Amino acid sequence: MALVIGSSSMGMVASPINFSTRSSCVCKAIQPKNISGITRRSVTARVVQTPESVEEMQASLFLPNLPTLADMEVQPVQKTPMQEAMEKRRETKKREQLSYQVSAIASAVGVTSLAVVATYLRFTWHIQDDGIFPWAEMFGTLGLVAGGVYGMEMWARYAHKALWHDYAPGWALHKSHHQARVGPFEANDLFAIMNALPAMGLCLYGFVTPGMLGGTCFGGGLGITLFGIMYMFVHDGLVHRRFPVGPIAELPFMKKLAVAHRLHHAEKYEGAPWGMFLALQELEQIPGAMEEVDRLAAELDFSQH
Repeated sequence: MALVIGSSSMGMVASPINFSTRSSCVCKAIQPKNISGITRRSVTARVVQTPESVEEMQASLFLPNLPTLADMEVQPVQKTPMQEAMEKRRETKKREQLSYQVSAIASAVGVTSLAVVATYLRFTWHIQDDGIFPWAEMFGTLGLVAGGVYGMEMWARYAHKALWHDYAPGWALHKSHHQARVGPFEANDLFAIMNALPAMGLCLYGFVTPGMLGGTCFGGGLGITLFGIMYMFVHDGLVHRRFPVGPIAELPFMKKLAVAHRLHHAEKYEGAPWGMFLALQELEQIPGAMEEVDRLAAELDFSQH
């Protein structure tokens, strides 16, 4: 088959070329005798088949020898050592987050379920003989739950500075929290176990002891437990991204808490804030600190972490 390109008063006309493996083409220009009177009809280019090889055809048309898809081998993209290291680090971080998330959720669900059952059993067990429900005792328990949460925040503010930073044995454990973590856990996690011991002791004593004393001790233990669960999700999950916490990360107040604790790690204000949930209260006492918190919280985008 040949390609014929011609000109006419109606425009260009073309027919396709079928280049077989043993065919080539030559281009021939046909011009009229009167060159000065060339019109759109006057030049015709005709492509015809010849018995030349494909290589000769390409050379005659100044075409390079182009490889076919069959001749081309797809080479895998080679990753640089830095890219491989970053990919390995991302995979390791995902495994660590999953391990800690499973531990956090399992412990939170287990402890919460146990607390609910223990609370129900305690009050039904210690109902007075006449069947009157001890409402005063129950309100005392609830009051100590709230008091336990507040008391733990105050204790954490004091212990964080005096015992975990300024006291050498405490810093020996706590410094793991201020260093790059290797693995899903760190030595600083032992403080959570230490705080759990008095909580379990108060709950156990309050569970078996009737009356207001038992009720308040039981409530204090529940308050410490509730603070521990809250601290784990906000501090470990939200701030340090040890596991995802869901939509609460986008709440403005939560972002400010995250920024405040990151300022503690940056030690910009001599380590303040030392507390967690009332950290903003501490920063309000420092000139310019809250303005920086508001600015950083507005810029914070957890979706990029």
